[in-house]
Amino acid sequence: MAAFPYYDSTDLRTLEAQAAAILGAMRARGYVCEEPSVLQPADIFLDRSGEEIRRRTFTLTDPSGRELCLRPDITIPICHHAVKSGAAFPARICYNGLVFRHQPSEPHRPTQFFQAGAELLGLADKAAGETEIITLTVEALRAAGLKDFTVKIGDLALFGALVDALDVPAQWRARLKRHFWRVGYFEALLGRMTQGAASDAQRLLGSLGGLTETESRAAIEGLMDLVADAPQGARTREEIVERLMEQAADAAALRLDPKIAGVITRLLAVSGTAEEALREIHALTKDAGIALDAPLAAMQARLSALKSLGIASDKVSFAARFGRNMEYYTGFVFEFWARDKEGPVQLAGGGRYDTLLEMLGAERPVTAIGCAIRTERVLAAHRQQGGV
Repeated sequence: MAAFPYYDSTDLRTLEAQAAAILGAMRARGYVCEEPSVLQPADIFLDRSGEEIRRRTFTLTDPSGRELCLRPDITIPICHHAVKSGAAFPARICYNGLVFRHQPSEPHRPTQFFQAGAELLGLADKAAGETEIITLTVEALRAAGLKDFTVKIGDLALFGALVDALDVPAQWRARLKRHFWRVGYFEALLGRMTQGAASDAQRLLGSLGGLTETESRAAIEGLMDLVADAPQGARTREEIVERLMEQAADAAALRLDPKIAGVITRLLAVSGTAEEALREIHALTKDAGIALDAPLAAMQARLSALKSLGIASDKVSFAARFGRNMEYYTGFVFEFWARDKEGPVQLAGGGRYDTLLEMLGAERPVTAIGCAIRTERVLAAHRQQGGV
């Protein structure tokens, strides 16, 4: 598809009919359609979506100086409105509309595309919510005429539970959980934890990390005063100080037992059919002498839900490192894949994002899970399977 798509009357009629089928499946389960503004305040995206979306968001400044953006995703504005309007929970909301994303590494890909989806907010029973969203996604794809697809699942909470069960220094846990899906960066981070300071700079940071927080901050700010002319890039002085303090604490932390690092590495290497992966994780945790009963039971429940929907076990894969590219995800994540005339294509994706509404201003925790469907890709896959 062209970077700047043009929809003729036939394209529009076909996409509208497909959208009606998808939204019809969602409405049948009690979801109500809403439509956020295409123009959004930029901060609600740039502060909460992660680097992948930040670098792909079209931003602009209005005449009064407000920083705005074209919505790169619809989940955040729906959740933002739910918080600001005081919506009653549980809330079931569906949508269909254009989203806009810059494609810096693939300029041939479209900068805008239609996306349908659903958000389930505030349902106390998390397992029931996951089953509902999985079922809804399958029903929506089938309503659009798609017959054959595969499913990829993951669970950020599983990795988090593993880190919490292991003897990992407290100051490292949040960073491990936040970055586990970043290939390369995570390995370097784990290496620093197990190997200790490898350079004079790291040894200096380690000595600063052994001070009190006040002493460490004063020392770092003093060092910055000595190199006041050094370039800071886009970061503020305070951001640099905070980052150096974090690195100092890391460098001064106790070293991680290589055996524990090995357990983490082994878990992140788990990938394959979901049933095989589940057996492998059970064996790994048994060998490590830890119990992850709750997240493994939740994974089994998801596999049972997919099986009940008629999806064969060999069509469902699991990757321990799968986290998608939105930093607001907190647990179960999934993607649906098929093929169009050019090869494999991701049709839909989603997952659990239980902290997003609090980040947007909710006064109490609100559970949340949703799915997003790339409708133009669904149409291309449908045609590849012999559809209209």
